[in-house]
Amino acid sequence: MTALRETSRPHDASWIARLLEFQRDGDIFIAPQVTSGPEHRLFGGLVAAQALGAAGATVDPDKRAQSLHAYFVRGGKYGIDVELQVERTRDGRSFDTRRVTAIQDDKVILEMIASFHRPEESADWHPQRPATLALDDAVPKSLKLESVDRFELRTDPRDTSPFAIPPFWIRSREVVEDDPLIRACMLTYLSDLGPVLAARPAGAPDAPGAGMAASLDHSLWLHRPFDPHRWHRYEVTGVNNSDARGLAIGSLYDEDGRLIASTTQESLWRC
Repeated sequence: MTALRETSRPHDASWIARLLEFQRDGDIFIAPQVTSGPEHRLFGGLVAAQALGAAGATVDPDKRAQSLHAYFVRGGKYGIDVELQVERTRDGRSFDTRRVTAIQDDKVILEMIASFHRPEESADWHPQRPATLALDDAVPKSLKLESVDRFELRTDPRDTSPFAIPPFWIRSREVVEDDPLIRACMLTYLSDLGPVLAARPAGAPDAPGAGMAASLDHSLWLHRPFDPHRWHRYEVTGVNNSDARGLAIGSLYDEDGRLIASTTQESLWRC
C-alpha cells in the first residue's frame, strides 16, 4: 500500500471542512477523529457526513451531491480511526454513484450509497407548506451536546426536553466555505438531528439514558443549494411505530419557504 497522503485545507477552515481533512490512499480514506463527546455513541450524522465527503472526493467537482442512503450497521466510538472505503459503482455523463463502507476496529459501522448529479436546467417547483413554527415565535435553545454546539437553534417555547424536538430552526454559528461538497456534508450532518425524537412512540421517555433509541437507516435528497448561514426550518413528522421501530419523514426549508432537502429515517425504540 502506498503512503497515505493528506487532503489539506486552509488553517482557518471551518469545523466541517476540518472533519473532511482525510488521509487518503487511492479510494481509501482515514477520517479525522473526534476524540470525545458527551454521547456514548459516535454521532451518526458525523459518520454520514464524512462518508459523503469521501465519496465526493472521487467525483468530478462539477457534479453535486444529489442523494444518499445510509445504514447504521453498529454504533461507532469516539477517539478511534474510521476508515472509509469508496467503491466507484458508476461514472456517467450526468450521474456518478458511489458506495462507501465505514470501518472502525475492523467492523463495519456504516454502509452508504451516494449519487452525484451534474446540474441541469429544468422545472423548479414544490408544494408550499405553511410553517408549523414561525421563526419569530421560536426561542433560542442551548443544548449540552457536542453534536449540536456548532449551530444556533430556535425551538418551540413548549419544548423543555434536553434535546431539540422538531420543528425547529437552525443555522451555522460560523462561516462555512462556499463549496458545494462541504455544504452538502454539513447538511448531511444536521439532517440527523431530530428524526429519532420525531419517531418516538407515545409514552416513551425523552431523557438521556432512558431506554434505548438509535438510528437504523437514513436517507437524504438534496433539492436546492444549501446556505448554512441562513435560518432553516426542519419539519419532521413521525409516521409509523411498530416492531420496536419508528419511521420519520422530514423536510428542510429556508427562510423564504424553499424546500432545500427531504429526509426519511427509521430508528430503533426499546423502552
